[in-house]
Amino acid sequence: MSDAGSPTGVGQHAPRNAMSDPGEIARFYDRCSDLMRELLHMLADAPDSPRTFPEIEDAMGWPRRRISSVLGGASHLRHTEFGGRRPYRFHDEHQSSSGRWEMWMDALQAQAVWAARRDQAAQARSRDERSPCTTLSAPADGSLA
Repeated sequence: MSDAGSPTGVGQHAPRNAMSDPGEIARFYDRCSDLMRELLHMLADAPDSPRTFPEIEDAMGWPRRRISSVLGGASHLRHTEFGGRRPYRFHDEHQSSSGRWEMWMDALQAQAVWAARRDQAAQARSRDERSPCTTLSAPADGSLA
């Protein structure tokens, strides 16, 4: 892949901010919002495939501008905990073939997201198995003591 991870061979927007360390990507995944995780899952489903925000939003069933809102919400996390780095890549409107902002994940980033998702699911299952399930029921006589 040319241009530091750009599948189309054109320049990226701020490629220095794209994460490449799987551990760092896993930490981001663990710390981000549920909506950001949904976006990461969508990008990981199609690595090395830049798409415009509206294309991604349509595929996710999200309203327009939701991605911008989600990215804005993740900005504080990115800058305070990750030095501004992000587990995805951008083409800006001058670099993309569509003339619009495009985002994608490279294959390494996608693998790290799927590994983090599996780890999080395994941890949740482990917690569920360890915590006993208790149910409350009313006394047989119908009274509440």
